[in-house]
Amino acid sequence: MASQPGESGLSIRDVGMVYRRGEQVTTALVGCSLEIPEGNWASLIGASGCGKSTLLRILADIVRPTSGTALVGGVTPAEARAARTFALVSQQSTMLPWRKILANVELGLEVAGVDKVERKRRAEEAIELVGLKGFEQAFPSELSGGMRQRAAIARALTLKPRFLLMDEPFGALDEITREKLNFELLRILKETSATLLLVTHSISEAIILSDTVAVMSPRPGRISHVVDIGFGHERTGAMRDDPQFGAYESELRHALHGPAGAPRPMATPSPSHALA
Repeated sequence: MASQPGESGLSIRDVGMVYRRGEQVTTALVGCSLEIPEGNWASLIGASGCGKSTLLRILADIVRPTSGTALVGGVTPAEARAARTFALVSQQSTMLPWRKILANVELGLEVAGVDKVERKRRAEEAIELVGLKGFEQAFPSELSGGMRQRAAIARALTLKPRFLLMDEPFGALDEITREKLNFELLRILKETSATLLLVTHSISEAIILSDTVAVMSPRPGRISHVVDIGFGHERTGAMRDDPQFGAYESELRHALHGPAGAPRPMATPSPSHALA
C-alpha cells in the first residue's frame, strides 16, 4: 500500500513563522506547504530574507513554527533529531582547526557515543565516498574550501541520515568548484538513497540537484511556484546543454523576477510532488 504524503518523506503543511522581539513583530512565513517524497531531491530558491533558511531550520528542529506542522519521515523534527534521522550541512564547513580531517569527520559519531573502532570505520567510509581518501591526517587549514566542504558532507554522512538538509552548502565556493561538487553530491545521493532538501540562490544549481524546485516569494515567505524537473536521477554535465534545462531556467527566473506585484502562477505539480 502506498504511503500517504508526509508518512515517509518531508512534509511542510500550512507553516507560518512570526518572530517577536519586544514590540517588534516580523512575519517570516505564511501558509507554506510542500511535500517531498522520500528518496526525492528538492530545492528552495528565492530572494535573501524570504524565509528559505527558516523553513530548513524548522525541519532541522532549530526553531519551531508559529503555526502549521512539519514532519520528517512521519514524525516531528524533534523526534527525527532524537533518532538522528537527518543531518544538516550549512554554508560554513565548521571544521575544528586542531583536529585532523578524520577526527573532524568522526565528531558527530563521537557525540553520539559510538565506539572508537566503529567511528573510525564509518568516518573512513564517508571520507572515501566524498573523494577525500588520502587526506585523513591533514588539518583543515591544509585543504581548499571545496575539500573542507566535502569533509563537512562526510561528517553528515557518517550518521547515515535518511534526510540531508543543506543550507547554501556551496555558496562560498568558486563556480568551477561549485559545479564539480554539485555532481559529486548527485553521486553521493544515488549511493546513499538520501532525501535532499537544499536551500540555494543558484537557479542552475537547483535544477541540477532537484526533482522539484520550489520558489519562495519575498517576505512574508510563501511557496509561490513549483517546478518539477524531469531529468531523472541519471545526471551528467551534459544536462546543461539540454534545451529543457534552459526552459527550466527561464521558468524559474520569471517566477523569481516577474513584474513587481504581478501574481505568480502556481505550476501544476505532479502527484508525487503535490503541494499539500
